[in-house]
Amino acid sequence: MENIIPDRIFNFLIKHPPFSLLDNEDVVLISENVIIQFLQPNEYVFKEGEIPQKYIYMVREGAIQLLREAENILVEECDEGDIFGIRPLVAKQAYVLSAKAIEETLVYAIRTDKLENLIEHNPKMAYYLAQNFAVDIGSKYSKLYKGRLFLNNDIKKNQASSLFEIQSIKHSKTAVTCNKDATIQQAAIIMRKHKVGSILIVNDNLHPTGILTDRDLRNYVVTGDIDLMASVSKIMNHPVVTIEPEQTIADIQIIMMKNRIHHLCITKDGSNLSKVVGIISQHDLLVMQGNNPAIFIKEIQRSNSCEQLRNIREKAETLLEQYLQQEVAIAFIANVMSEINDALIVRIIQFCLKETEQENEKIPDVKWCWMGLGSEGRGEQLLRTDQDNALIFEDVPMAVLEETRLYFIKLSKKITAQLNICGFEYCPGDMMASNPKWCLSLSEWKNQFNQWITQPTNQNIMHCNIFFDYRPLFGTYSLTETLTNYIFSLIDKDSVFMSLMAKNSLSNPPPLTFFRKFVVEKNGEHKDDFDIKSRAMMPLADAARILSLNNNLKNINNTFERFEKLAEVEPNNKELYEQAADAYEILMRYRALQGLKNKNSGRFFNPENLTKMQRLNLRNSFRPVEELQDILKIRFRTAYFG
Repeated sequence: MENIIPDRIFNFLIKHPPFSLLDNEDVVLISENVIIQFLQPNEYVFKEGEIPQKYIYMVREGAIQLLREAENILVEECDEGDIFGIRPLVAKQAYVLSAKAIEETLVYAIRTDKLENLIEHNPKMAYYLAQNFAVDIGSKYSKLYKGRLFLNNDIKKNQASSLFEIQSIKHSKTAVTCNKDATIQQAAIIMRKHKVGSILIVNDNLHPTGILTDRDLRNYVVTGDIDLMASVSKIMNHPVVTIEPEQTIADIQIIMMKNRIHHLCITKDGSNLSKVVGIISQHDLLVMQGNNPAIFIKEIQRSNSCEQLRNIREKAETLLEQYLQQEVAIAFIANVMSEINDALIVRIIQFCLKETEQENEKIPDVKWCWMGLGSEGRGEQLLRTDQDNALIFEDVPMAVLEETRLYFIKLSKKITAQLNICGFEYCPGDMMASNPKWCLSLSEWKNQFNQWITQPTNQNIMHCNIFFDYRPLFGTYSLTETLTNYIFSLIDKDSVFMSLMAKNSLSNPPPLTFFRKFVVEKNGEHKDDFDIKSRAMMPLADAARILSLNNNLKNINNTFERFEKLAEVEPNNKELYEQAADAYEILMRYRALQGLKNKNSGRFFNPENLTKMQRLNLRNSFRPVEELQDILKIRFRTAYFG
């Protein structure tokens, strides 16, 4: 029956995505051409194998099941406001699913010729369709770009260009240079002439060999330590950290933060063996964007109390919220927040070491390292959750072992207490370096991992899931490298451990019911809430960890980086691993948004409070979980360990 009440249809469409993303006049045009279909229970809209007509469908009232009938599989259940059957937007290929009413149902049939032009010119609508119906629309409108889904060149221009993390740096400053044989005085005169705070030292081929800054002049020359007539090579910093032209702002920020520097040299090919073409400073970044995370790093390094650090970390959460609102890629956000967290932890350790010295405590001459565990160890701690940390120190004679341990436990108690003041709560399970069980010598840590791996009880497997994601944050990093090599040598010899670890990961409860409803808590403090950590994020993080161990991928802790590397080493599963990496980023984003909204860790929230689009995005991010768990079941033969 031809639609004769377009106003009523308009009022319905405008409330539901993707039509809620369009201008009113576009929705009016669509509404005027909608056909209404009334279906009895068990009546089909279309069947698997049929050639599509020029319509997509939206449920007005009732419910539609999408079935893979040849395999007797229920794929999806659509209710009011859900879209289905969008294959005609791709090509005239047969439907891969059947659509059947399960009760009396009213469906709107929407002509595709009224939508195709809108999709091409409306990035938000195209993004929605590609994000939520990737299985149906294939690759016509979608492609992966830096961990986010963009739809075509127009979207890349319209959306991505507004995100500074993928903008290229436009360096307007030509580098000021001098020869390595110049004196410090000559270099200073050149800097004054050009009114710059740094000068690059180059060889005869204009390749950078060093950099001299105002700070170097203050530290070495003004103090009288170095003579003005000495060669500039005496105080220059080298080697120079170089980047290639058109480097992204995001990459530059991360490089500066990681290297704790304020200038980067731009060369023709990005190496120090090619010609200098420019220079970029931290100040240049500040001019381009008023909210540079490097400022937080600098504030942290200059802070004198935990209260100051707490305030800085709170300001950093404001930056986090801005990033999330701007839809900046989670990989970039995680990098930034990890650098801020790392700097804060390092500053607290420095406070505590100084305090220990002032107490005239006997400080052992021992190499040691502070390690972050869990989400901090993986570089995924966006919000301030509870602490997970440990400490490793080099082997010492038995006669001084306990004395050494007592010193580091006392130091660790100071550190964890100050982290608590900064908003990182104590770990409920006491997985902290202040616990003598997690403050061990290198040999003790080796023995501990050996016990966990060779005697894989449920508790030992649980400990492995936490401690395998350690990351050195302060001290002698080579201690953790030695430990890592030892752990991997043990795992190579013990396939039973890997099987039991895989089996343990399969115990995480599924995120959705049979009818694709969110599985929520049935009782307790979080009754009717969804646990995004245990039901969605942990299955992905566990799978990434196990598969990385199985592929001998060392020193990669971050979950989406693990999946990206797995996609390289297992090309037959490349698409699945890429989907899993994208899914994990989506889940991290939603958890952070919920945490900021509710001022908590973001782990629990009521799915009924989400919009329909948000629920669809989350449900789609669960798709890789089942396939990954199937890989674990087959590869590690978990059925034999029932």
